[in-house]
Amino acid sequence: MTTTYDPDHPAYRDDADVRSELTRVYDLCHGCRLCLSLCPSFPTMFDLIDAKDGDVAALTPVEQDRVVDECYQCKLCYLKCPYVPPHEWQLDFPRLMQRAVAARPKTARQRITTQALARTDQSGKLGSLAAPLANAAIGRPGSSARKLMDKAVGIAADRILPPYARTRFSTWFRRRRPKAVNPEKGRVAVFPTCLVEYQNPAVGQDLVAVFEHNGVRCDLPDGLSCCGAPWLHSSEVDHFRRQAARNVGILAEAVRAGRDIVVPQPTCGYVLKRDYPEYLDSDDARAVGSHTYDAAEYLWRLHKSEGISTEFPGEVPATIAYHAPCHLQAQQIGLRSRDLLKLTGAQVTTVAKCSGIDGTWGLRSENYELARKVAQPLRDALTAAGAEVVAGDCQLANGAITQETGTVPLHPLQVLARAYGLSSPPQP
Repeated sequence: MTTTYDPDHPAYRDDADVRSELTRVYDLCHGCRLCLSLCPSFPTMFDLIDAKDGDVAALTPVEQDRVVDECYQCKLCYLKCPYVPPHEWQLDFPRLMQRAVAARPKTARQRITTQALARTDQSGKLGSLAAPLANAAIGRPGSSARKLMDKAVGIAADRILPPYARTRFSTWFRRRRPKAVNPEKGRVAVFPTCLVEYQNPAVGQDLVAVFEHNGVRCDLPDGLSCCGAPWLHSSEVDHFRRQAARNVGILAEAVRAGRDIVVPQPTCGYVLKRDYPEYLDSDDARAVGSHTYDAAEYLWRLHKSEGISTEFPGEVPATIAYHAPCHLQAQQIGLRSRDLLKLTGAQVTTVAKCSGIDGTWGLRSENYELARKVAQPLRDALTAAGAEVVAGDCQLANGAITQETGTVPLHPLQVLARAYGLSSPPQP
């Protein structure tokens, strides 16, 4: 039995070794149970072990794998587990689940689904070029086109998918006329994420407007690509490292030029902060990680140090239900989007329930029904809040909110832009 989370370790993909490590960790988890309320993996694990009269070693490989398959990498067990490294027991559940996936043979369908979900830049470029046609094809859940997509590439036919924008964020950024920033309180490099670049550029546009309004100059480095999270969450580490190395090379130059990096999507922010330094183990990756901020985190830091504008002449909703995404909670930076929203004078209700998406897990056909079950507490909490506006940082989680409630959430920076009275360009 080898306790390793290093993909380059010779035992990392050895099936027998992985099975032994799963038994060790499941035994520790079974004796603790602090994570019972988190993802489906834990109640499933405990039920399976209890059915064996507590004999963890009696679990079959199929039963072990069911636990693995129900982990969607929300990272919240890091916040509860008392045994994470550097504890002597070295229990890192999310990385063990990735190791178990890496050790298993992949079916042809699994490989196709991973390719379809992970090549976001290729699909994004094509989707934007053919936005009307692409959106007509993917825009109606349950349609014949979506059922065909489900069979062909394994993306759930009934899942609401974000539409492609005809004008990409980077195209808008190059064409725009920058606002004069005086005095300049800071300068940042925007890592837009593929969801903002290809599907919801209005979030990036409002980010720039809010930052410039508060004295922060925004730059957009050339050549950035998807953070690589879909590859990593599918245990395709080599693909992830190549993507990460490309982005780190670009972003490290921005850091050396005196810029911090801001990210409007929590999953991507987590990847830049935590996973790039871990998997690349380079000075540049560590520099990028230490200079990366969630967009709201950066603004709140500026508010506490130099102050940001608290004059809100624009549209301020009376009540806001704010969804705190899992990958934002896992960053342990506080709920800074919620804090910024409170500055507007709105009454903010925080809903910290999982959307069941968590990267790409909830988009896969085989996970769709369970993902919707996971999202029911979120739906119930938002319905109970009955707020005028729903806001959430994660565009994928926001899609699940729309699926479950029919409400289209705004990114918190979009709420701020409207409260400041800044004109938000229409979605291209």
